[in-house]
Amino acid sequence: MVEYRIDRHSGVATYVQIVQQTKQALRLGMLEPGDKLPTAREVVEATAINPNTVLKAYRELEREGLVEARRGLGTFVRRGLGTTPADSPLRTELDDWADRARAAGLGRDDVAALFTAVLDKHFQGEPS
Repeated sequence: MVEYRIDRHSGVATYVQIVQQTKQALRLGMLEPGDKLPTAREVVEATAINPNTVLKAYRELEREGLVEARRGLGTFVRRGLGTTPADSPLRTELDDWADRARAAGLGRDDVAALFTAVLDKHFQGEPS
């Protein structure tokens, strides 16, 4: 099950953070078709956000065809997004690289900027 973490200082709308984190879990295989998302109440208790915010995020995911709400049962994953499992050797290499970047004195924003620049170079014109 996915555990949402809300960054109130990111400037990103809370419901968008939930959508993004759900999509990331789908891409990494942490959520698979048939899995149940946490209930709005569970998310509210864990994050102290408004229940309507959770419902808005779930409606957006439903609109995109990624989840489906089943009355009285909850919200379930309809389809996955990615082909990279969470235990991929590439993830291990990236983890090692991030350790080296941090040891070299780079901060989170520096690493994000560097990584984004490399992604942009290698994936120009491709959809996300």
